Amino acid sequence: MDVSGDRPVGANSIGVAISGDHARVVVLPKEAVDWVHSVQVPLGAGYLPESASGVFVGREQELIGLREKLTGQGAAAVVQSAHVQARAIHGLGGVGKSALALHYAARYRGSYTLVWWMTSESPEAIVKGFADITVRLCPQWAQTVGQDERAAWAIAWLQAHPGWLLIFDNVEDPAHLRPYLGTLHGGHHLATSRRATGWHRLAPSMALGLLPLAQASELLCAIAFQNADPTDEQQDAARRLARDLGCLPLALEQAGAYAYRTGTDLDTYRQSLGLVLDEGDDVEDAERTIARIWDHTLAAITTRNPLAVTLLNAMAWLAPDDIPRTLLAPLALDPISLSSALGELHAYNMIGFTDSQGINIHRLVQTVLRTRAPQDAPSGGYALGRNEAERAVRQALPALPDDRQPEPIAVWERLLPHVEALAETTPPGNPATTGAAGIYHHTAQYLYRQGRDAHTIALRTAALAQYEEALDDTHPDTLSSRNNLASAYQEAGDLGRAIPLMEATLSQSEKVLGDTHPKTLTSRSNLATAYREAGYLRRAVALMEANITQYEEVMGPSHPSTLSSRNNLAGAYLEAGDAGRAIPLMEETLVQSEEVLGETHTDTLISRNNLASAYLEVGDLGRAIPLIKATLSQAEKVLGDTHPKTLTSRSNLATAYYAAGDLGEAISLMEATFAQRLEILGDSHPSTLISRNNLARAREAVVVMQLLDQAAPATDNSLQGSTDSAD
Repeated sequence: MDVSGDRPVGANSIGVAISGDHARVVVLPKEAVDWVHSVQVPLGAGYLPESASGVFVGREQELIGLREKLTGQGAAAVVQSAHVQARAIHGLGGVGKSALALHYAARYRGSYTLVWWMTSESPEAIVKGFADITVRLCPQWAQTVGQDERAAWAIAWLQAHPGWLLIFDNVEDPAHLRPYLGTLHGGHHLATSRRATGWHRLAPSMALGLLPLAQASELLCAIAFQNADPTDEQQDAARRLARDLGCLPLALEQAGAYAYRTGTDLDTYRQSLGLVLDEGDDVEDAERTIARIWDHTLAAITTRNPLAVTLLNAMAWLAPDDIPRTLLAPLALDPISLSSALGELHAYNMIGFTDSQGINIHRLVQTVLRTRAPQDAPSGGYALGRNEAERAVRQALPALPDDRQPEPIAVWERLLPHVEALAETTPPGNPATTGAAGIYHHTAQYLYRQGRDAHTIALRTAALAQYEEALDDTHPDTLSSRNNLASAYQEAGDLGRAIPLMEATLSQSEKVLGDTHPKTLTSRSNLATAYREAGYLRRAVALMEANITQYEEVMGPSHPSTLSSRNNLAGAYLEAGDAGRAIPLMEETLVQSEEVLGETHTDTLISRNNLASAYLEVGDLGRAIPLIKATLSQAEKVLGDTHPKTLTSRSNLATAYYAAGDLGEAISLMEATFAQRLEILGDSHPSTLISRNNLARAREAVVVMQLLDQAAPATDNSLQGSTDSAD
């Protein structure tokens, strides 16, 4: 999608919409656009999570049917680039949806220009999947940009190069695919999901059921009697066991692997599990079926390699796909013992290996492990594997970046799903620790540095819960965590949750830390900013005036926090209509910021933007427009094209053009900014409302001009009341 207006985009640049937890528009620079068209790949290139060389039984007709439905021309057809084709495979966990998709991709890989598999449990996981395409196809540029830019480049590349296959594995909500199926044409989309509903408006779906008994026993025999032909008696035993396991492929694979690995007779195995069922009994659900074979499998693995069980229990709490070996390394004595333990798990069909030195574990396996672990854990102790999972992740997190080393974005993005999985799967009754809280906080701070603070709410909520239980409700770390969560709500535009949380935090900080403690000053400053954003100007100004005096006494007149506080107060003065106090304070603050922090520091950019807004407010366009242009240029370089502060500068430049009478340039810029804010911040965010209001007024002015047939634009300055300021 091209973003209108050439100022925010730049010559030969394009804007690309991506849809994660918060949709946004990413502007790709000219050199990246050039690579979109110039990068070519050999036929069949791409990524699949594991080899498709394993046993595959009983799904041949489904495989052929899937090919015919995707191509519309039979098994020998090649991809048609004139239109998009999509299909979804749905069924219960462990039935073989992913295996079917994997074997389809492997068999017909030579018919596609690119084959790419992506985990799709959440909108952000899908964005990461697209971003990984860029890492593979354009690695040098990918190392210099964030995940959103990488995802945008991949989408642009797919739009320019037809003939690809995208596999969206384990889709939780079909609606998450709508933005991509609507914009990516010229290729095939294949989705797997446990959801049977919600596909009718997106893609035809096929239900994948349990294996027929004959094919189920064939699969069991193929795994249990590798390199040998089973006898009639063994085939009969396989049919009995297959029936009792519900003909569920995952259960069959694990039972067969157990029998082969231990040399156990299938009837003996069946009897030891207590699986002798009457003919009329119903097949149990998938989770209980897996659980029934669990104890024997884990007992066998424990006898052979106890570390393997430790690793398996730890992986139950992580994301199921692409668990890095390096993440598990702290749990083993050395690489050899790690490889040996993982090999044991692989032999029992507990895990799969990826070509990126990663491990996949089936989601149903994780569910069974997590639900069983608390029952087996010591009273009041950790759920099995949870302590090891947290320890491994904690040691893997990168250190805070400094001026000498750039942010290790690739490392962070690979770890991010596993940290989020920890936060989502905290066992009830599990002892809270500051270590777990630190994991969530540290990761949230990475997202904050990437301009994605609105995405940190789940992590910050988990961190706060850990701090409250492990420390207490008023511990300084708890207060900081609560303040951070409130700020994330504010960034997401949810002032209804942000302000009460900030008020409570400030009250507690004053009691526990004292009125002038730096953390108290920060809490007071944040609350004042939220008041101002909510339109409570009197409360905001009073709080800011009291706070700036304390900042100057405690931190010093030129401390960055003092400068930020002074800048916020000046902005509140301006918003209250007191430009006479606002502008001199802003000018003084900007000079000090440039001296103390430097020309391109984020706080300096904010100060410069606010001063330009003030000039615009009083009609001094001669000083406002050049300052806004300079600020926008620096913000694009330092923060990126779609950072909220960059959008603020772009919005203010549009307002300045409107005030100068250049309605064409103003409307073009306003349309682009409004589209980006709508995508990034959402329909009800205060900044989106400002953009919508400004655009409506500008369009109204054009209509009035046309009706009156005036040569000169209207001089109404009503837009200036909606000028953005950055805190």
